Amino acid sequence: MNRFATLFAALDGTTKTGEKTAALAAYLREAPEADRLWTVALLSGRRPKRAVNATELRIWAAEAAGIPDWLMEEADAVAGDLAETIALVLPVTSTRGDRTLSDWIARLSALHGQPPEARKAAVRAAWAELDGTRRFLFNKLLTGGFRMGVSRGLMTRALAQATGRAETDIAHRLMGNWTPATTTWAALTEGAGSDARPYPFALASALEDGPEPLGDPAQWRAEWKWDGIRGQLVVREGAFALWSRGEELVTDRFPEFAALARALPPGTVIDAEVLAWAEGAPLPFAALQTRITRKTVPKRLLAEAPAHLLAYDLLELGGQDLRAVPFDTRRARLEALIAGLPPGLSLSASPLIPFADWSALAAIRARARDHRAEGIMLKRATSPYFTGRKRGDWWKWKTDPYRVDAVMVYAQAGHGRRADLFTDFTFAVRNGEAFVPFAKAYSGLTDAEFARITAWVKAHTLERFGPVRRVPPELVFELAFEGIQPSPRHKSGVALRFPRIARWRHDKPASEIDTLASLRALLP
Repeated sequence: MNRFATLFAALDGTTKTGEKTAALAAYLREAPEADRLWTVALLSGRRPKRAVNATELRIWAAEAAGIPDWLMEEADAVAGDLAETIALVLPVTSTRGDRTLSDWIARLSALHGQPPEARKAAVRAAWAELDGTRRFLFNKLLTGGFRMGVSRGLMTRALAQATGRAETDIAHRLMGNWTPATTTWAALTEGAGSDARPYPFALASALEDGPEPLGDPAQWRAEWKWDGIRGQLVVREGAFALWSRGEELVTDRFPEFAALARALPPGTVIDAEVLAWAEGAPLPFAALQTRITRKTVPKRLLAEAPAHLLAYDLLELGGQDLRAVPFDTRRARLEALIAGLPPGLSLSASPLIPFADWSALAAIRARARDHRAEGIMLKRATSPYFTGRKRGDWWKWKTDPYRVDAVMVYAQAGHGRRADLFTDFTFAVRNGEAFVPFAKAYSGLTDAEFARITAWVKAHTLERFGPVRRVPPELVFELAFEGIQPSPRHKSGVALRFPRIARWRHDKPASEIDTLASLRALLP
């Protein structure tokens, strides 16, 4: 763990990308092979399964530190990070172990299935053997919350430097559901990899101020930004897989696509959106949401929310990697491929949107919700299918968010550096003379505004429910959100997608906020 702790300190001690890349590349050249493999896994989100829950850790740490439980909870609330809190409150140890990163992860894996007392003894023994940064890192691995402040792109670049391979090749090899238990360093960096492995997704940048700065409209292609699940369909010899953008294998959740394994030629990879679909049009995202978490889909849901793939791009055909080919060429080959398929399959091309100029496109975008789309995608006609987010070639021009004026009725303190401020709020709209809670939000204001609200909450608290305070319905805020859907689980009958605070409405009294009826009128 010493070498890994040194790497963490080097990465945490600089904001310069070049220095971080050099430190990580050096580590990936010099560390033991098992440690290198686990480091790449951790940096790409493949963390070991959590073996101990937070409540157990908090109790065990309080016992080891000789402090009462309430003080441990208060310290955790202020620090905002349990792993850091435990590392700080535990007594300094004189023992100095020299186990490697992979050794410690093996010890963590051995905790699964053990009785509580055995797990407690193992964890406390580890705390006694580790100190400082090493103890903090062990706690992070133990809680399943490990982060190192290294982007996927930086890690890919460092791994390419360490191995001498091309970044695009490395990025492709890192895709899929591999783990250190299912691969080796050589297989990961030099082997051919799984035939079902997807390509890294190309991601669009947000277009905030309109498309006019992009230049000649004739150089751009527009399509709807659909509100579904982005995925890649991979059809290769002996392999058929549907991957989500989060690199989750979701093939079995959508049996409607099984026929595509036979219809599409081997060596085909399609970038597409999974949507719930009926009568030739997408259903609301809420319909698809009923299937997202299910690994086995009952017949009722298959009938109520059948899935469909709207294809955006063709990344591979006949085993040939097409990502460097211009978008227009890839698109033409995609349309030709789909046109040659048998009818009745759950696959079609996402239609391109013809437009004469930017003002015409703006008018089309204004009707995006009529198509159950989130807005418009713009792609340069000559653009390749790049890796990750690259500004300039692909843009997402989302529809303007819904907005509603609401009043704050509950407040709760934040975490970490905002632990002494009330930052998490519950909002309500009017329903006659009553106020009905309908949304929670915690982002969108400045620290100065949060400080003013905190002072107000402390002076106007009506009731306390643990960390939550009820306040009089007086402070009005404008909330922005991306979507709204019916929800029988909520008293208001609605649920919002991505609510956030747009501004504090000092100019509006609570008597003029929106009503529950006006909120429900936004339902699709």
